[in-house]
Amino acid sequence: MKREIIITSDGSTTIYMPDWDEQYHSKHGAIQEAYHVFIKSGLEAHPSKNLNILEIGFGTGLNCFITLIEGAKNNLTVDYVGIEAYPIKEDEILQLNYVSELEARNLAHKFEEMHLFPWDAKQQVNENFHLTKRKQFIKDIADINTFDLIYFDAFGARVQPELWTEEIFGKMFEAMKPGGILVTYSAKGSVRRAMQTVGFTVTRLPGPPGKREMLRAVK
Repeated sequence: MKREIIITSDGSTTIYMPDWDEQYHSKHGAIQEAYHVFIKSGLEAHPSKNLNILEIGFGTGLNCFITLIEGAKNNLTVDYVGIEAYPIKEDEILQLNYVSELEARNLAHKFEEMHLFPWDAKQQVNENFHLTKRKQFIKDIADINTFDLIYFDAFGARVQPELWTEEIFGKMFEAMKPGGILVTYSAKGSVRRAMQTVGFTVTRLPGPPGKREMLRAVK
């Protein structure tokens, strides 16, 4: 499938797939979306300073990199697991401008390391941040009572409806600890109902630029 690096409205890059008319991050601002949905509504909403985080759709590594930055600012200890069935290519990684846009040139080597780490092996990024990248399909996740926070950043239901079902959210529910939080950019009624059916308490929140609402689910 054809893929292009594009500039989103806040100046940060994302990957666009013309065949699907879908991109990895919001065209209204990749970094803005990541901060709004996953940091402000997820990371900052959880009371613990010691977090096990699961990301559904590791993709460009943007959410992981921002979590590394914010975790260091707030003295968090993070064990981060990123699920990705189709890793992006090295030439695509080199075209992403997150390090410069986030003014984090001192961490450029960390962003590169995160992408170069071997799959399916836990790696230390810094003293308080560990990363495990799993090359895995979402349907094969079988963790139980493991995660405090889930970033659900799969491709949209318009192009991959099978990722937004009761079956998938049931797996998310089982994978989370009681009191755990799941955040996603989606606000579709069918997604909210699927979450509620498997046991989540779901709240609509104001969305990032370009979206009216998003969802936060609590176990």
